[in-house]
Amino acid sequence: MSESKKTKKSFLQNWIVRNLLIAAAVAVVLLVGAIVFLNVVTLHNKTISVPDFTNMTVEEARDVASQAGMRVEVTDSVFAKRMKRGAIRDQNPSPGSEVKKGRRISLTINAVNAKKVTMPNLVSLSLRQAIAELQSRGLAVGKLIYVKDIATNNVIRQLSRNREIEPGTLVETETVIDLVVGLNPDTDNVTYVPDVVGRRYINAVDAVRKQSLNIKSLKFDETVKTYDDSLSAVVYRQIPAVEDSVTVRMGDEVTLYFTLDQTRIPAKK
Repeated sequence: MSESKKTKKSFLQNWIVRNLLIAAAVAVVLLVGAIVFLNVVTLHNKTISVPDFTNMTVEEARDVASQAGMRVEVTDSVFAKRMKRGAIRDQNPSPGSEVKKGRRISLTINAVNAKKVTMPNLVSLSLRQAIAELQSRGLAVGKLIYVKDIATNNVIRQLSRNREIEPGTLVETETVIDLVVGLNPDTDNVTYVPDVVGRRYINAVDAVRKQSLNIKSLKFDETVKTYDDSLSAVVYRQIPAVEDSVTVRMGDEVTLYFTLDQTRIPAKK
């Protein structure tokens, strides 16, 4: 046997090299096996679409999720007065997302019990100050009721459901508070209609009220289906329109029309 062949045979017979080769072969087998196992367990390339659980009860969502091959879990709660209590408000992943079978869907529900806050004393505040105070406490501004008084836009009374509400009273968040405000007929008692076309719901309503005007009606088109949709919707029409009237009387009413369809919003001139 030649010297080179003897050297090669000796090398292959070396126990360190032999063990390394065996270990490499085992690693390859384990890797291939793991890939095959994961493909089977995780249903490689097989996904299912997440249902829309919005407005369902948790029990209804569990039934629907079970049928779809996934599970749900309540992870958070918020409170919206205009939404059914205990109903599902949000979810993660969102409806229509593609997920693997068995995926956990996190749910945010509308709280069963509303948070309560202390009613502030708004009497003698200016209208703008009163609006800011109500919003800071999570309360809603209702109707502006103008009565003859020496001081225009100063709050005279605060009402809830047509009854006087005393400062310090515990009330649920989003409770609507009507304000009786003064109007001096001998001074400037007119205002103007703001242009809110293109603005979102809360911003548009605030802009109208801060001009000492009331909301007559809020109208939503077919694209707005949920409470959260309404918060994202924008104004595509208002009555009166800005060009219809330069000035109006304080306390006059404005109707706003909302949509999620950006193509309905007219371009600004």
